[in-house]
Amino acid sequence: MEKQLLNEDWRMRVCGEDTWLPARVPCSLLSVLLEQNQIEDPYWRCNEQKAVQLCRNDCEFCRTVSVTDEVLRQRAVELVFEGLDTLADIFVNGALLAHTSDMHRTYRFDCRSLLHSGENELRVRFYSPIRYIETYRPALGKESHVAPTGGMPGGHYLRKAQSMFGWDWGIQLPDMGIWRSVWLETYSEPRVSDVEILQHHEDGLVRLTVAAETEQAGGCAEDALSVALYAPDGALLERQNIAWRPKAEAHFTVRQPQLWWPNGYGAQPLYRVEVSLLCGSEERQRKSLSVGLRTLTVLHEPDEWGKSFTVCVNGLKIFARGANYIPEDAVYPRITEEKQRFLVETALQENMNCLRLWGGGYFPSDAFYDLCDRAGLLIWQDLLFSDDTFALTPEFEENILAETRDNVHRLRHHACLLLWCGNNEIESAWAYWGNFQEEPPALRADYIKIFEYLLPRAVRACDKQTFYWPSSPSSGGCFQAPDAETDGDVHYWEVWHGRKPFTDYRKYKFRFCSEFGFQSFPSIKTIRSFTEPKDRNPFSKVMEAHQKNGSANGTILAYLSENFRYPGTLEGLVYLSQVLQGMAIQYGVEHWRRQRGQCMGSLFWQLNDNWPVISWSAVDYLHRYKALHYLAVHFYAPVACSLLREGSVVSAYIQNETAHTGRYRAKLRLRGVNGSLLAEETVSGEAAPYAAVCLGQKDWASLLVGREEQVLAEIAFSGDGLEETLAAEPFVPYKHLALERVHIERQIRETSEGWEITLCANGVAPFVWLDLAAGDGVFSDNCFLLNGSDSKTVLLKREGLTLPADSSVEKQLTVTCLQDTYL
Repeated sequence: MEKQLLNEDWRMRVCGEDTWLPARVPCSLLSVLLEQNQIEDPYWRCNEQKAVQLCRNDCEFCRTVSVTDEVLRQRAVELVFEGLDTLADIFVNGALLAHTSDMHRTYRFDCRSLLHSGENELRVRFYSPIRYIETYRPALGKESHVAPTGGMPGGHYLRKAQSMFGWDWGIQLPDMGIWRSVWLETYSEPRVSDVEILQHHEDGLVRLTVAAETEQAGGCAEDALSVALYAPDGALLERQNIAWRPKAEAHFTVRQPQLWWPNGYGAQPLYRVEVSLLCGSEERQRKSLSVGLRTLTVLHEPDEWGKSFTVCVNGLKIFARGANYIPEDAVYPRITEEKQRFLVETALQENMNCLRLWGGGYFPSDAFYDLCDRAGLLIWQDLLFSDDTFALTPEFEENILAETRDNVHRLRHHACLLLWCGNNEIESAWAYWGNFQEEPPALRADYIKIFEYLLPRAVRACDKQTFYWPSSPSSGGCFQAPDAETDGDVHYWEVWHGRKPFTDYRKYKFRFCSEFGFQSFPSIKTIRSFTEPKDRNPFSKVMEAHQKNGSANGTILAYLSENFRYPGTLEGLVYLSQVLQGMAIQYGVEHWRRQRGQCMGSLFWQLNDNWPVISWSAVDYLHRYKALHYLAVHFYAPVACSLLREGSVVSAYIQNETAHTGRYRAKLRLRGVNGSLLAEETVSGEAAPYAAVCLGQKDWASLLVGREEQVLAEIAFSGDGLEETLAAEPFVPYKHLALERVHIERQIRETSEGWEITLCANGVAPFVWLDLAAGDGVFSDNCFLLNGSDSKTVLLKREGLTLPADSSVEKQLTVTCLQDTYL
C-alpha cells in the first residue's frame, strides 16, 4: 500500500475572483487570507462582522497531482480527505467525484477512473455555510426556532462544529476549507482496514483480543497477519502469525500487567499492538496502536443517596477533578499540537484527572488523545450535538451514523477514553427550557430516536467496552429529571446565570457536577491585544463585542459590588474579576470534595478560550493564566484542605484522594487585619485513603462581638503530602473589611530554575497577584494571602519566560493586592 500525501502546493481563491493565493493543508478561506495578509485580524476590535461577510462567499482550492502508470495499475486508487469543512464538491480533471456535507467525517473516494498518467488537476469547491443555513427549509412539522446564545440561527442544519456559528463565549466564524490532511492511497494486496482491541481482566491477568479486518485477498498465496504485543519499555512480549482471513483474531495473556491509571492515582504505562500484513516474509502494511491496560467505567447504581455517577478505574472509585474543554481556536487550521500540548500540561498543573470535550466543537486529532493517554487525563467525549434541535432526514441520519462510526473506530483504543455522551444539554432543554416547549413534537420524537436509539447502537457496534451516557446533564434518559440532584450528572448555573451568591453551591450535594462556572476578564495584556486605548472600558462597543454572554460585563460588576469595593482602574477591574472567578469555583469544588462518596466529580466550565474574549476560562486565548488556574492547583490537589465558615463557626477539612492514610494538623486562628494574631487553636487527625474528614472546628463568636470588620478567620494546614497552606475568610464581605493599605516588601534571587521572589507585608494582604508588566511568565503560586506575619517565597520559572530585550525581572515584576484597587 502506498500513501501519497497531498498537503502541499495548493492554491485558493474566492469564487468569482481571479487571484489565486498559495495554501498548505490544513487551510481554510480565512486562514489563507490571514496568512497572505489579505484581511485584517478578525479578533481585532469589531472585525468579526467583516470576517462573517467573507464567509458568505464560496471558495475553491486547487492543486495538481502527479500519477504514474504503476499507480493506475493498482486495484484501488482512493482519494482520502480526513476533514472537509463542510459543503464541498470535489472535482478530478474537471469531473465531479463527490459531494460532502459533514465536517466530522473522513471521506474515501475511488478516483482511479478519473485519473490519467501524468499531471492531474484536483479541485475542491466549498459553498458558503451561511447562505446554506439561511435558505435551508426543514420538512413540514420540523421547523425549529431555537438558536444557542450568541449563535446564528440554523447552524444545526449542517454537520459542522456548532460553535463556529458563535456561542456565548465564541466568535461567529463559519469558515470553510480542507481542515485536515488529504492523500492518495493505492493498493492491490489485502488491506488491514480496522483493528479492535478488547481487554478482559480477571485474577490478576489481562487477556487481550486483537481483532483485525482486512479487505480482499491479493495474489500472494502466503498472505498472513502478524500480530505483536510490546511491553511499555518496548520489549516484544509475543508475536503471533495467523493465516489471512477477512476477519481474524489473535489472543494474548498478559501476566503481571502494568495497569494504566489516571493522573494522581498511578502510572500511565502503554503497551503497543502492531498488526502487519505479510506476503511471505515481506511486510506490506502495518498498523500500530497504543493501549493502556485498565478497567474503566461509570457506575450508575442505586445507593443511599439516590443513584450514583462514579468513575471507576481498576476497581477504584475516584473523584473526577477537571474542566470542560472547547476548541483551541476559532480558525481551525490554527489548531496545532503545540496548543493542545500546552492545554494538557495546564490541566496537569491544575492537578486534573479529567477533561470533558464539549459537544459543540469537534473531535480532536489523534495526537491530542495520545497526549491525554500519556498524561493520565480521562476524556469525557461528547458526540457533536449541543443546545439545539435536530431533525432526522435520510441525509442527516447517514451523516451522523457515518461520523460516529469514523470517530468511535478512531478513538476507542485510547486508554484515556472514559465515556461517550450523546449530547450537551439537549435532554434538559426538552425537559425544562421554555423555548424548547414551543418546538414541534416531531423534533422531540427525533431526539429520542437519535440519542437513545440510533447513536447508542452505533457506538456499541463499534466500541463494546466504553460507557455510553445519553446526554449531559442526565439521569439516564427519557427526560426523567435530567437535572436531579440525586441521580446522574448536573449542570448548575444558578451561580452566575441566576446571580445567586457563591454560598449557594453549598445547598447541593450533586452526584457529579459536570458544568458550573463564573466569568472573568482576560489578562489586561490580552485586552490590549484586541483594543485601542479608547476601547478600554467594560461597556465600550469593542469590549462588549468580546463578551458573548449578553450583558455579562454587568453581571461581573454586580457580583463585584456584593464582594469588593469599586476599583479605580480597568486593571483593577480585571484583577478583581479574576479573583471573583477563582473564589466562586473554589467555593463549589471545595464543597463537593467535602461530600466525597455522595458527590464524585467536579468539572468546571471552562479550561480554555478559542479567541480573546471575556469568558469562563481558566487560561485565556493567549495562554495567560488567570487567578482560577493558580487556585485550581490547590483545590484540585490530591490532598486538599479547605476552610468552611458558617456564621462564627470555622471548620478545617482535609480531602485525601490518595492511597495512603495521612496525618494532618490545622491551626485555627483569628487574625487582625493589621496582621496581629488574636487567638489560635490547633486540631489534628487522620484522613483515610479516598476520604474527606473534618479535623475540627472553632466557634469564634465570643471574640467577634464588635470586631467583625477587624478580623479574619485563618487556618494554617500542614501534614502528609501537603505543603503548609493558608486559607482565610472574613466574617463580613471583603468590601466591609477594615483593611489598611499595606507595604509589600520583595526580595528577588536568581537561581538555575528561575527567580525566587520572597514577599512579606506589614498587614494582611489578600489575593496577592504577581505579574510582569511586559512579557509573560509562570509562577509557582499566585493569588495568595500574606497574613502580615509570615513571608512567602514564589518561583518565577525560567522555562517559558519572555521579557523585553532591554529589561529584567526586577524591572518588570508587579505585585498587587486587594487594597491596591481601592479608590
